[in-house]
Amino acid sequence: MDEVLLRSLTPNVLGILVRRGADFAAAEDAVQDALVEALRVWPDDPPRDPKGWLVTVAWRRFLDTARADAARRRREELLEEEPAPGPAPEADDTLRLYFLCAHPSLTPASAVALTLRAVGGLTTRQIAQAYLVPEATMAQRISRAKRTVSGVRFDRPGDVATVLRVLYLVFNEGYSGDVDLAAEAIRLTRRLAAAIDHPEVAGLLALMLLHHARRAARTAPDGGLVPLAEQDRGRWDTAAIAEGVAILQAALARDRLGEFQAQAAIAALHADAPTAEETDWVQIVEWYDELVRLTDNPVVRLNRAVAVGEADGPRAGLAALAALDASLPRHTAAAAYLHERAGDPATAARLYAEAARKAPNLAERDHLTRQAARLNTRTPD
Repeated sequence: MDEVLLRSLTPNVLGILVRRGADFAAAEDAVQDALVEALRVWPDDPPRDPKGWLVTVAWRRFLDTARADAARRRREELLEEEPAPGPAPEADDTLRLYFLCAHPSLTPASAVALTLRAVGGLTTRQIAQAYLVPEATMAQRISRAKRTVSGVRFDRPGDVATVLRVLYLVFNEGYSGDVDLAAEAIRLTRRLAAAIDHPEVAGLLALMLLHHARRAARTAPDGGLVPLAEQDRGRWDTAAIAEGVAILQAALARDRLGEFQAQAAIAALHADAPTAEETDWVQIVEWYDELVRLTDNPVVRLNRAVAVGEADGPRAGLAALAALDASLPRHTAAAAYLHERAGDPATAARLYAEAARKAPNLAERDHLTRQAARLNTRTPD
């Protein structure tokens, strides 16, 4: 069973159902039912046309639900519209669906959560981690969003800022492990940049390209994480870096700074440094100051504290970190790193071990555990 194939087909199938008259919430439920059925049937009887199979099954699931809730006349009208089995028309409605999910009747946060779940293919747990909230809270938010849009007309697309937020989170999820998700986010952002002349769209595309350029160097042959400072910069994609920098420079020249442009500027400074030791940390701190001004995001403040530790010394970084909530994701890992640089390996080893227990994924946990073990072998009892 190719689950990546199923994920890639989901937006197109969902778009076909919406175009045929299904309201979004019912269409999403029908597609999810079809995916479950595919997981059950395909291993023993794979279809020749996977998308056509999913469209047919999902539409029938939708009709079954409609028959239970709608009048007889409406049921018969829907039945006449049932697509015939066979190849489905080629179309990519993914970006359109992103805008439709960002419906004006939803708050931006709810619109992002709904889109990530319905179109992006992320789990409720993944979305909750991205928003730093409990999984149960996110599940309630998504359910409320579904109820809000159930039955509304999807003729008023949402704003660009919400769609950019969704694309950014989809890319981040892909960058942390699923390459296909990251590549899909880049593809959709390219399409959006071609359709809309907007500096923040360009900033997001530049940011994605600059981060994705380092993908090959981010993991060791055994699958372990390789920190930025230790990466083989010869493995970075120089063409992607050059493209990202050019796009960013054109966006910044318009003097309409936004958070994605500021993040891309930080990524460009990392990409421009021939070695980790030559990184311009002073400029990076200045860009983080801009990001704090634009977003006041606690994670941005955390990353700024680490940058301050590089620019002004680890003690300055620890002082900046002390002003932040210790429950922030990766706060403990940042503290461990700064304590190690400050010459306190015992405290650093303890904090690395604590951070490993809090790590959101196996690769990060293994990396932090190795860091703790490395320092423990050097620290006398």
